[in-house]
Amino acid sequence: MDLNNNQDESMKERLRRMFSLSEDSASNEEIRSRLLDGGKVTGTNMCVLVCAMIIASVGLNMSSTAVIIGAMLISPIMGSILASAYASVATDYPLLKKHLLGFGVQIAISVTAAAIYFLLSPVKEPTVELLARTSPTFYDVLIAFFGGLAGIIGQTRQDKTSTVIPGVAIATALMPPLCTCGYAIANGRLDMLIGAAYLFILNSYFIFLSGSMILSILKIPKTRELTEKEWKRRRWRMFRNTIIIMIPSIVAVYYMVI
Repeated sequence: MDLNNNQDESMKERLRRMFSLSEDSASNEEIRSRLLDGGKVTGTNMCVLVCAMIIASVGLNMSSTAVIIGAMLISPIMGSILASAYASVATDYPLLKKHLLGFGVQIAISVTAAAIYFLLSPVKEPTVELLARTSPTFYDVLIAFFGGLAGIIGQTRQDKTSTVIPGVAIATALMPPLCTCGYAIANGRLDMLIGAAYLFILNSYFIFLSGSMILSILKIPKTRELTEKEWKRRRWRMFRNTIIIMIPSIVAVYYMVI
């Protein structure tokens, strides 16, 4: 009996180690540095962002999947989401406000750049690639959530040469919905604007949510400890917001099935 118990415990220990996030995680200082540096809004990042938006807009305008993927690989916009997740878990609200403001600036610049391109583009008809970004479903929730999990795990590993981030950038597709918003504004397509904006919000929120979950599991240092009442309020808000954001995507899947 003792031998069987020891074997069970040994198996559980091996499984725990196999899926442990802390086994090869970077130090708290390294994680903080990586995530906050990635979320900085600098002149260089803004120039790269505008370039990525124009490239993605051309790809969507020409229905070129390869060009769209290239734009997603060079876009720095996901860094602001992960930096915001770090600030939120660390309960550093001034830092959270700073990165959310930077994220808002990046969105505004991105949509403006895309709108200018599509105003000047002679191709006005929406392509298949553009239309594909206007009908988000629950499957997009799954992609964003698990892509965000992979992204934050890759960012918090000891190994700095992680190949996870490029794959996450492609899978979660933050750039194409913003480009589609620019197209919709340039061509007066309110229906496309609503669908593309919702897809971008969906992707951004679930990357933020999954990032926050992993950082909480890793127990990153907090600027101050929340009271039990504050934790309950925070969990309730997160649950409420998640349900509200998911509802339209679930309805979309329902209508797809029937």
